[in-house]
Amino acid sequence: EVGAWTYHYSDQGDYTWEQARNFCQTFFTDLVAIQNQQEIEYLNKSLPYHGRYYWIGIRKLGGVWTWVGTRKALSKEAENWAVGEPNNRRSNQDCVEIYIQRPQQSGKWNDEPCSRRKKALCYQASCQPFPCSQRGECVETIGSYRCECYPGFHGPECADAVQCAKLEPKGVPMNCSHPYGDFSYNSSCEFRCHEGFEQRGPGVLRCLPSQEWSANIPTCTAITCPVLRAPDQGKLNCSHLHGNFTFGSTCAFSCQKGFVLMGPESRECTATGTWTGDTPRCEAISCPMLRAPDQGEMHCSHLHGNFTYGSMCAFSCQTGFALVGLQSFECTAMGTWTGDTPHCEAITCPVLRAPDQGELNCSHLHGNFTFGSMCAFSCQTGFVLMGPESLECTATGIWTGDATRCEAITCPVLSAPDQGEMHCSHLHGNFTFGSTCAFSCQAGFVLMGPESLECTATGIWTGDAPHCEAITCPVLRAPDQGELNCSHLHGNFTFGSMCAFSCQTGFVLMGPESLECTATGIWTGDATRCEAITCPVLRAPDQGELNCSHLHGDFTFGSTCGFSCQAGFVLMGSDSRKCTATGTWTGDAPRCEGRAAATAQAVKCSALTTPKMGQAACFHLHGDFTFGSTCAFSCQAGFLLMGPEIRECTALGSWTGDPTHCKAISCPVLSPPSRGQLSCSHVHGNFSYNSTCTFSCEEGFVRMGAEMLRCEATGNWTRDPPVCAG
Repeated sequence: EVGAWTYHYSDQGDYTWEQARNFCQTFFTDLVAIQNQQEIEYLNKSLPYHGRYYWIGIRKLGGVWTWVGTRKALSKEAENWAVGEPNNRRSNQDCVEIYIQRPQQSGKWNDEPCSRRKKALCYQASCQPFPCSQRGECVETIGSYRCECYPGFHGPECADAVQCAKLEPKGVPMNCSHPYGDFSYNSSCEFRCHEGFEQRGPGVLRCLPSQEWSANIPTCTAITCPVLRAPDQGKLNCSHLHGNFTFGSTCAFSCQKGFVLMGPESRECTATGTWTGDTPRCEAISCPMLRAPDQGEMHCSHLHGNFTYGSMCAFSCQTGFALVGLQSFECTAMGTWTGDTPHCEAITCPVLRAPDQGELNCSHLHGNFTFGSMCAFSCQTGFVLMGPESLECTATGIWTGDATRCEAITCPVLSAPDQGEMHCSHLHGNFTFGSTCAFSCQAGFVLMGPESLECTATGIWTGDAPHCEAITCPVLRAPDQGELNCSHLHGNFTFGSMCAFSCQTGFVLMGPESLECTATGIWTGDATRCEAITCPVLRAPDQGELNCSHLHGDFTFGSTCGFSCQAGFVLMGSDSRKCTATGTWTGDAPRCEGRAAATAQAVKCSALTTPKMGQAACFHLHGDFTFGSTCAFSCQAGFLLMGPEIRECTALGSWTGDPTHCKAISCPVLSPPSRGQLSCSHVHGNFSYNSTCTFSCEEGFVRMGAEMLRCEATGNWTRDPPVCAG
C-alpha cells in the first residue's frame, strides 16, 4: 500500500482472467491499470515471484487491446510487451499477464489464453466519486491523484472556465446562453435573420476550450433563388432589389417570333428561395401535321419539335410518280405551311390508240395511260400484228416498246402482164388483204385469164395471174418482082410485127415500104406491089418513026425502042434505046435531020441521075441532056426533096440549080426511160423515117407503154415513149 493508491494480489489461489477480475472488483476496485514505467518498477520490486505470474487489466476487445477499467485503448506509447509478444499463439491469447521477478524481461507483458489460472493483481483507487468539480478526470498517482481538466476548464480542481471575446454582431439578432459565465467556455449564441434573408455562417456560435468562438459571426444576405435562364427561343428581363436572383427579384419572360410562352409571364423570388410559378418555356408554334402523299415519301427536319415553327418537310414520289406541288414546305410563325400539300401523280405515257384494223384492251393501275398501265393489242381478220402484243407504261413516261400496228396480210406482188397494164386499189397497203387488181392489155393484145384478182385473208389471190397475147394480122407475101423482110416482136404476123418490102432492080415499090400489124389485127396499109420503073414516053423523031417492045408495061424498065427516019433524012443518034433501072433511057434521043444539017449538034450537059429514094422525069428537045433538056424531081413517101424540083440544061452546057437529093424525114430524138434501156435500128439515118426503137426495163420494174416505136413519114413516132414503173 502506497499513500492513497494501493496494490493487492490474491494469495489464496490462482484464477482465470474473468475470475481474477471478479475477485478484484469484489474486494478492491479492479484489475490493475498500469499508467507509467514507475508503477511497473514499483510492482516488480514489491510483489513476490509467482511461477504463473499475474493477470493485469488489459484484454483484447473487438481485436483491440483495451484497459478494461477505463475502456480506453492501449496507446502505442504505453505498450510494454516482452520481445516477440503479443504473438496470439493458437489464436486464443486475448488476456495479458505481467512477468514479476522473472529472470529475463522482468516487468514485461505477455498475451495468454484467458482460461489459464494466475494470480490476480488488483488496485484500490484513491479518487473519490465526483472528483475535480466534475470538470476533469481524476488520475491516480502513487500515493495520491491529480485532476486532468476537461477542455475549457482549468485550476487544481478544474473549477474555472476559460473566457472568449465578447460578441457584438452588427444588424444580426443574437440570443446567448452562458452556463459558466458570460462569454465563457460553452457559452452559446444563436443568430437568426429576417424573412427573406439567409444566414451566412453557423446559426449558433460556441465558446471553445481554446478561448475561440466556434466560427465567425454570421451575416444575413438575401436568400438566393436559382439563377433563371431565358427559355430556349425566348428572352428574360429581371429587376433585382437585393442582388441578382435574390429575395424580391422579379423576372419577366417573352418568346421569339414563332414561339408561344407556356407558363407564367413573370416569376418572383420568395423568402423560401424558390420562384413563384413553374418554369415557363417557349414552345414552337405548331403547324398542322403533314402526311406523306400517296405513292410518295416525306422527310422532315424539326428544329423545335415535330411540325412546329421552322420545321422543313421535303416531298418526293416513288418511281413512276411525279410530284405535283412544291417540293418542300416550311412551318411559319403563323402556324401555317408555306404552301399546299403536294400530291404524287402517276407519270403519264402518250395515249395509245387502237391500231387501224385492230383493237386495244388496257388495264390502268393509277389512271389512264399512266405508270403501270398495261395495254394489249389484237388485229381484225386479214391483219397481222406488227410489234409487241402488249406494252407497259414505264416510270420514264415511255412505253416498253414501239407503237404496235396491224398490217394487212400480204399476197405475192403482182406485175402487169407483158404488153399489158395492171391497175390496183389498195385498201391497206400494196398487195395486201383487200387489195384488188384489174388487168388490161395494151392495144394489140388480148387478156388471157381473169380481168381482176383480190387478195384474201389467207394471203393468196382469188385466181391465177392473167397474161396478154398479141393480136394476129393476116400473113403477108412478098410482092411479084419483090422481097418481104419481117421482124416479129410478139410472134409471126402479130401486133407490132414490121414487114419491109423491096423490089428487084428496075422496079419501084408502089405502096408503103413497110407495114405494121396494128392493134385491130389489120396492117397499116394495103398490100404493096412492085411496078416496073417508068422511063419518059418516047416520041418518034420528026421525020422519023418509033417502034417499041415492052416487057413490064409501056415505056418501063426493060422496054426497048428502035428509031428510023423517013427518006431524005438521016438519023442523028442511037437507033435504039433501052429503059434502064434508073428510069432513064440509054443514049440520047435521036433525031432525023436533013442531010445538010446533019453535021450541026446541040450543046450537051452532064447526064443527071435519079436521086436515091426519088424519081426524075426528063424531056429532051435536041437530044439526051442537051441544050433545052428539062428534068423534074420528086421523092418517095417519107423523104423530102433537097434542091430544085426542076433543072434545065443551059446553052453553056450546065444545069440550073444545085444537085437534088432525097433526105429521110426526121423524128424527135428518143432517150432511154429511167430504170430502162433503148435499142434502135436506123435504115435511113438516126431517128429518121422507118427507124425502129425497142424499150426494156430493169429487173423489178414494169414497162408502162408500147415496147417498140417506129418513125413515120409524118415525122412522128407511132406512140408516146413508155416509162418503167417500180
